Amino acid sequence: MKFLTVLIGVFVIVIGLIGLAAPSILLRAADYATTPIGLYAAAAIRIGIGIVLMLVAPTTRAPKLIRVFGGIAVAAGVITAFVGVDRARAILAWETAQGTILIRLSALLALLFGGFIVFAVTRRRAV
Repeated sequence: MKFLTVLIGVFVIVIGLIGLAAPSILLRAADYATTPIGLYAAAAIRIGIGIVLMLVAPTTRAPKLIRVFGGIAVAAGVITAFVGVDRARAILAWETAQGTILIRLSALLALLFGGFIVFAVTRRRAV
């Protein structure tokens, strides 16, 4: 389970790096995610990530915080499932209208979040 959590953390880090380096790539991916199937897939992925985080939380360096992050991910997944395509496209249009700064800030947050997940799940090396 820890290995899966590290993979999730690395995935989030990669998304953050892509968003910082080339926000247009994330915008193109978001176009695919704003379809009915894309929204349900995103919701399922978020719920799955949240469940994994909550299950692995007791064995991490920061169990309470990882459990909170897992709960937020599950809640975000449930909300995503009920947002609807039209509202998701409106949100995406608003974000796009703000320029790349909002996307880059969100990507930086993802980078920090993913890094924290990897840090919290991995143990310290013996000296």
